[in-house]
Amino acid sequence: MRHFGHLAPEARDRLFHRAPRDFTTASSPRVLATALGATLYSPATRPRLADDVLKQAARGVVSMVLCLEDSIDDADVAAGEENLVRQLTDLDTRAGADVPLLFVRVRTPGQIPDLVRRLGPAVRTLSGFVLPKFTEERGVPFLEALDAAEGACGRRLFAMPVLESPDLLYRESRVQTLEGIFRAVDKYRDRVLALRLGVTDFCSSYGLRRGPDITAYDVQVVASVIADVVNMLGRADGTGFTVTGPVWEYFHVQERMFKPQLRQSPFAEVQAADLRRKLIEHAMDGLLREISLDQANGLLGKTCIHPSHVLPVHALSVVSHEEYSDAQDILRPEREGGGVLRSAYTNKMNEVKPHRAWAERTLLRAEVFGVAHEDVGFVDLLTAGLAG
Repeated sequence: MRHFGHLAPEARDRLFHRAPRDFTTASSPRVLATALGATLYSPATRPRLADDVLKQAARGVVSMVLCLEDSIDDADVAAGEENLVRQLTDLDTRAGADVPLLFVRVRTPGQIPDLVRRLGPAVRTLSGFVLPKFTEERGVPFLEALDAAEGACGRRLFAMPVLESPDLLYRESRVQTLEGIFRAVDKYRDRVLALRLGVTDFCSSYGLRRGPDITAYDVQVVASVIADVVNMLGRADGTGFTVTGPVWEYFHVQERMFKPQLRQSPFAEVQAADLRRKLIEHAMDGLLREISLDQANGLLGKTCIHPSHVLPVHALSVVSHEEYSDAQDILRPEREGGGVLRSAYTNKMNEVKPHRAWAERTLLRAEVFGVAHEDVGFVDLLTAGLAG
């Protein structure tokens, strides 16, 4: 697998100063957590699920969640499990198929060993499980079940807890809940690939739903939770985890209240005015803004419920030539003692010690998403991705 691998080689050569690297299910957790990108959710009840997975992989999706929880009716769980086992078994028989990282979102801890047992050899199609409504009390049984299932099948399986409990949202219980979550995931650190934010559930607790002009960061009660999750669980001192961005719900807008949030000039420079219009029509300007705010607030990757959201997440995850230049300068061996230097682009200060953690994360992101050529921006990446 690799990001933008669905593009023709000549297109990648034109776009990338440094192309995205290959990775596999056996890559290090640090690489895989960074490489998740846009994680596309799909109900496990879809009758042609195996075909859907391969179709999305061919379009650039590298991680998917097959959901047995909120996306399906309570009455359909048994049928969803049966369909999931059948479809993954079918997928396992397709030799040479380019399969993305696959995770199953379960409802109960018991589903994990049961599904692993029923899958048999086809468990090799799975990278792990998504654990809903995660708190210390609720989450530990899931992690214990994952540990037992991994031992039974002999395959590395990752967990992606979803942080969406009201106890995490409410101010009076938030710190205690976050401390408990940290204890749980720290104990199973080698198996926790990333923490996912369930912002829809947060909004539900207050009867809220953000519109297509409103990002998660504009809803203050939600923004405060994101800040505290990153503060306590996303630190760059070696104790933190990858935290992924919240889902964007919209893929078409009938009417707008506010002006579009996309400037015209980046699109005019590459004669992509039609692309800008289409992005605005499908609420992608709000999505692009939220992705940028995710990154500014320490989040990496994003939960997606529509295939059209995948490319914007990946395009904005590519490291710019300027970022790459700054990161390399900061991490040069001769800079270990610290100091301040003017950037190669002569437009900012690079302070070696404070910017080191950022530079290390940037170079890891550069490995999996690539580095754009100096004259290539996100509009070029979007245009090429849609054409590819």
